Amino acid sequence: MNRKPKPTSPSVSPFLSSIPNSQSHKTLTLISHMARKSSLLKQTIFVLAFFILALYAFVNTFISPSVGADAAKNDDNVSSFSKLNFGSGSFSSKSSKVKVYMYDLPRKFTYGIIEQHSMARGGVVSPVDDLSTLKYPGHQHMGEWYLFSDLNRPESERVGSPIMKVTDPDEADLFYVPVFSSLSLVVNVGGPAGVHRYSDEEMQEELVEWLEKQEHWKRNNGRDHVIIAGDPNAMIRVIDRIKNAVLLVSDFGRLRYDQGSLVKDVIIPYSHRINTYKGEPAVQNRKNLLFFMGNRYRKDGGKIRDLLFNILETEEDVVIKHGTQSRESRRAATQGMHTSKFCLNPAGDTPSACRLFDAIVSLCVPLIVSDSIELPFEDVIDYRKIAVFVETSAALKPGFLVSTLRGITPERILEYQKELKEVQRYFIYDHPDGTVNEIWREVSLKLPLIKLMINRDKRLVRRQSSEPVCSSLCTNETGITVSL
Repeated sequence: MNRKPKPTSPSVSPFLSSIPNSQSHKTLTLISHMARKSSLLKQTIFVLAFFILALYAFVNTFISPSVGADAAKNDDNVSSFSKLNFGSGSFSSKSSKVKVYMYDLPRKFTYGIIEQHSMARGGVVSPVDDLSTLKYPGHQHMGEWYLFSDLNRPESERVGSPIMKVTDPDEADLFYVPVFSSLSLVVNVGGPAGVHRYSDEEMQEELVEWLEKQEHWKRNNGRDHVIIAGDPNAMIRVIDRIKNAVLLVSDFGRLRYDQGSLVKDVIIPYSHRINTYKGEPAVQNRKNLLFFMGNRYRKDGGKIRDLLFNILETEEDVVIKHGTQSRESRRAATQGMHTSKFCLNPAGDTPSACRLFDAIVSLCVPLIVSDSIELPFEDVIDYRKIAVFVETSAALKPGFLVSTLRGITPERILEYQKELKEVQRYFIYDHPDGTVNEIWREVSLKLPLIKLMINRDKRLVRRQSSEPVCSSLCTNETGITVSL
């Protein structure tokens, strides 16, 4: 007899068929229970997802449009500070630019100083009628001329400027005082002795007297004014009367802590006096290890120069020589900087000196020996990438500077040069997006602080004028809090 095979349930796996019947029944019951729980979990997840989608649709339909409209409505009212683009030196829109009004100063504070400078040298014998014939002389502090010229251009030509020039002082955020304070210092320098009489001190006094009569100066005690004093000695006689203003200075070597600070003022570069290096970064065509040409004997902090001369002048591949500001010296300096790997930048009479900026545009890696130096545009430039810094005490150790420089590889020097090439424009005043725009950018960043100080002044009661005044936001020394 043929036996038919016992049928098995298709739903029972081979694994379960090997389990005893009683145990198999329990297992199937457990699996069935788990399946129901899994189905319930899936339903719960589905319902929750549907609820979230419905909530999102509700918010997007009834709430988001009003938020977006409010954001668009308020966009034009965003403060100028919040719209600043710190990295590029530009602003997000024309409406966000800080508005600057330039005073139309009496002629004697601008073109009159150019005339006096020329008259002291026999260039002109009397004031001229046609101002276009007057040319500002080449000068290491001629940044004052470039800023003045920039604000005299039509606004349509100032494309890309971080500020907007206004002709109505009531519209202005800031007021620029375009005095040629640095040129005024050297009017009588270089001319025949006793032939021409001009007083820089009188010019300073007269300027401040004129300013103190102006409505907008008196309104906020000069805090929203910008005054250029590039030379460390410029405006020094009247500095206590203008110290509330934003000062454009090369360093703080002649200023006390309550007269100038990084908090309220702007460090500006010297105007380079040698030709910009036009070639590409390279090491092989720079035969000199180190180059310096300038006055050997200086006052104050510049005394280190003579000490460095004694240490370096006998080194084989170091060129260090005494030189003055003359055409012949500038030609020699151009040749030397363009053919040297490193350029020495010791302190002058004050911590800064023009040769630093000559070195930068020459792609000659600056070797900075000036412990108290302040540098322009340091919010966007990391100077460690373009310069070598050595403390004065270390630099005066015989052999230290030369051995340090010899230890820097050609590959590293090339990296320095490439970085210098990238930042060259920051130190070229006549570059379309160069020094002038960067100075205005830094000035614009001061506006929130200026507003803070103006509002702060309104709640303070004046003390006696003999009391110290803190211009640098250090402490509440300008008055006492008003109480009711």
